[in-house]
Amino acid sequence: MVHRLIYGIDMLSKMVGHAFAWCVIILTFGTSFEVFVRYALDDPTSWAFDMSYLMYGALFLMAGAYTLSRNGHVRGDFIYRTWRPRTQAIVELTLYVLFFYPGILALVYSGWDYGTESLRIREVSVNSPIGVPIWPMKLLIPAGGFLLALQGFAEVLRCIVCIQENRWPRRLHDVEEMETVLKHATEAKPEGAK
Repeated sequence: MVHRLIYGIDMLSKMVGHAFAWCVIILTFGTSFEVFVRYALDDPTSWAFDMSYLMYGALFLMAGAYTLSRNGHVRGDFIYRTWRPRTQAIVELTLYVLFFYPGILALVYSGWDYGTESLRIREVSVNSPIGVPIWPMKLLIPAGGFLLALQGFAEVLRCIVCIQENRWPRRLHDVEEMETVLKHATEAKPEGAK
């Protein structure tokens, strides 16, 4: 039951992360278009700056839970990886309770007020002459915080399972870091091959 709950939360984080990954494509094309019209046609757009910070902000806020589900956030791995899984889980569980949840719950709480106030006044960007709406972006603050808190709950459950079993429950894998790919490629080569 616990493993199914962890898997379900991981899948939700994956779906949201993959959906918001499209912001990278939008950013790439939008910025490329802006560079072309600004320097080749000497006719800059009035929306490119706002589009870039809104898309980057959306990507940053909504990819946090996905990154946490893939164990991709920064930690002192040079120390951490030498510990037994049970010790890792105890330390992680302690850090979730002491630091992660107070910060994330504060983000959700104040982000809710910040986002709903922006929605109430239909806030637009002051950086743009065309008044690009920014209230949808501000509503992503509590949404991203909620998803991060939910994924944090799955991570707490992972820690509890690891403390009981002295091994980490499996994670979903859809991408790997280049270092891991190269390590696996090196390990798979027969001895003497170059």
